[in-house]
Amino acid sequence: MMESIKKLRESTGAGMMDVKKALSDANGNEEQAVALLRERGIVKAGKKDDREAKEGLVAFVLSSDKKRAAIVEINSETDFVARNSDFQALVKSLAQALLDNRSSDLESFKASAHGSSSVNEEVLAASGRIGERLVLNRVAYLETPGVVAGYVHSNGKIGVLVELDNVTDAELATTIAKDVALHVAAERPRYLHRDEVNTDDLEKEREILTNKALNEGKPQQLVEKIVAGQLAKFYEDNVLLDQRFVKDNDKKVRDTLSGHGVASFVRFEVGA
Repeated sequence: MMESIKKLRESTGAGMMDVKKALSDANGNEEQAVALLRERGIVKAGKKDDREAKEGLVAFVLSSDKKRAAIVEINSETDFVARNSDFQALVKSLAQALLDNRSSDLESFKASAHGSSSVNEEVLAASGRIGERLVLNRVAYLETPGVVAGYVHSNGKIGVLVELDNVTDAELATTIAKDVALHVAAERPRYLHRDEVNTDDLEKEREILTNKALNEGKPQQLVEKIVAGQLAKFYEDNVLLDQRFVKDNDKKVRDTLSGHGVASFVRFEVGA
């Protein structure tokens, strides 16, 4: 019986008591139990796993001392559901659960306890209640001796965490981290430092720029200088510390940190 309950909960997203009652009324027949769940409006027609979930929300939570943070992305099928208060509460509660769990591993977090069930079972149950496929897509957890701050765009589809170290003034560092998080949301950096840029990616970019310059008829002796300048632009476009600061375009991000260091950042965007 317990195996059937687990199987039907995973396949339908219905709650445990609803599944138990349906199985009991169907004398243990799983197919009939699913039919009963559909008749009772608990499960809608169509297998949810076959439907794409490309909408959704991002949410983060911080510990009271601003030294720990957790961020989650949960996807839904439609933006309408992303505005549903039940769905919004689920996203926030799972961000808090991740903060308590202190893990960035998605699969272990899904299997972890959440109330009387697991995180994964809670997502499936919410899917059954709401009537759409819901997917816990990404999670991240940060813990630092410095400070961490976050930003979520007004539509809830972009969320960022930024961790600062070398902190001497926690209040100032928190303000800076928030500003950097807003910048990351807007400017989409791929890397924190130049030395994080994948060597293969850099060489590919160098090759493309070299061939482009030659094809444009640029003199061979000038090509290397031209490519060097364009690679500098590549860094400025893709490396956080080299980017022009979104709140003051005359400065680079590295020039706005007041001696603090950006230790890491996380950026989630729904559908990206």
